[in-house]
Amino acid sequence: MIVFRYLSREVVTTMAAVSAVLLVIIMSGRFIKYLAQAAQGMLDPSALLMIMGYRIPGFLELILPLGLFLGILLAYGRLYLESEMTVLSATGMSHRRLLAYSMAPAALVAIVVAWLSLSLSPLGVQRVSSILNQQDALTEFDTLAAGRFQALRDGTRVTYTEALSEDRSELSGVFISEKNLSKSGADKGIGVLVADKGRQEVHADGNRYLILENGFRYDGTPGQADYRVVQYDTYGVLLPKPEVSSDVGEREAIPTRELWASNDHRHQAELQWRLSIPLLVFIVTLIAVPLSRVNPRQGRFLKLLPAILLYMAYLSLLIATRGAIDKGRLSPSIGLWPVHLLFLALGLLLAFWEPLRLSMRRRAAEKGHE
Repeated sequence: MIVFRYLSREVVTTMAAVSAVLLVIIMSGRFIKYLAQAAQGMLDPSALLMIMGYRIPGFLELILPLGLFLGILLAYGRLYLESEMTVLSATGMSHRRLLAYSMAPAALVAIVVAWLSLSLSPLGVQRVSSILNQQDALTEFDTLAAGRFQALRDGTRVTYTEALSEDRSELSGVFISEKNLSKSGADKGIGVLVADKGRQEVHADGNRYLILENGFRYDGTPGQADYRVVQYDTYGVLLPKPEVSSDVGEREAIPTRELWASNDHRHQAELQWRLSIPLLVFIVTLIAVPLSRVNPRQGRFLKLLPAILLYMAYLSLLIATRGAIDKGRLSPSIGLWPVHLLFLALGLLLAFWEPLRLSMRRRAAEKGHE
């Protein structure tokens, strides 16, 4: 029992460290993406932390299996390198017992991953979709920040205001620059609007307009003298709605119980994917334990790169098979299970081939002494 607790602690500690690093890396990339949208006025900055919080379960459901895989490789690799595994083997620790001990933390991780994959992650995706739908209802006026140039429409429109009232109803010192495009998309120069102040109006059709007062409009092409200047007392500008891009699909937000009741092949592919992730935990543990066995002379990281490539091949085949089911090229009744069976067979081969070879060599040596 002492050995079991020691090995489990080593694996779980290493897995936690690796998973934390991977989570920070992935979240940083997604946060930069959302931050760029907020900087362009496409997303309310106050919603950033909520979106990232709801996306964490979706990140963890893929990070934890990889973290466990790398945790076993690194933890057991260190024990082999420092000859601790040799001592344990001399005291009766067999490869089968080591594999059985490793399945205990794997079962814990599989339970957590199943909870994330089947329940928490779809709920998080629903909340993220709801937030993004709310952001789609915002206009340029709602996301405008005083003293900052804000680009919209892929950079073809730039808005600036010197001051903005607390209730966001009044602007002062307004500057708007946008490209004048024809219906065919041809560039017809640049239009610039400047005004002393502005306010927002909502019409009966639901469209919102920025009403500018006491200003000028300049239309023309930079570098050419044929431009037009119009002075106005009141000028209305239609406020475009920001288009917020989402990295989540509609099926990811469907509750698991609805997927069970659906016969649609896309829903079946999503259901099998959610069930595959907890199953993947046990299979990669079966693969990682024999791959962690290293010779002290070879170094700790000799098998790390091949092991990671093997894990990537496993995950890539699952994703490719899921895509084939989505497109109707593969029957849902076959599904993702052949991929799991393939790597299960590979894991069993790796786990029991080396002990079987050593046993056969030992028997041959005993017969030679006779």
